[in-house]
Amino acid sequence: MNDDEPRFVISEAAALAGMHPQTLRQYDRLGLVSPRRARGRGRRYSPRDVAKLREVYRLSHEEGINLAGIKKILTLEERVERLEGMLEALALRADPGRRVFAAASSGDVVIVPRGRRASVPEGEERAALVRWSPF
Repeated sequence: MNDDEPRFVISEAAALAGMHPQTLRQYDRLGLVSPRRARGRGRRYSPRDVAKLREVYRLSHEEGINLAGIKKILTLEERVERLEGMLEALALRADPGRRVFAAASSGDVVIVPRGRRASVPEGEERAALVRWSPF
């Protein structure tokens, strides 16, 4: 089953999170945990939403963080998660094991296929080639 699939009505989600349904309504109004809506506009919570509700409770009761601070923490955690996904996708696209980058005499960065030498165009003077590796 998908963790993002909305399947709990508010009373079920409240019971799973150990909270009162009115608390969940307040968190929704504040934008802390915003569940999806069913056709009749009723709230439907996913397992991920319930886990987020438990985290809000922990941060509030065990760490003593106010709701504004919790909202900022959750926003930053979601941003980090999105950025990590983007970074992973970019790393796959870059495919660092297959390319070598060199600097042309003009200062431009050029890609030199692995196993080939960087050539100096006619009329340009020979310069040193520096290979950079992140490892």
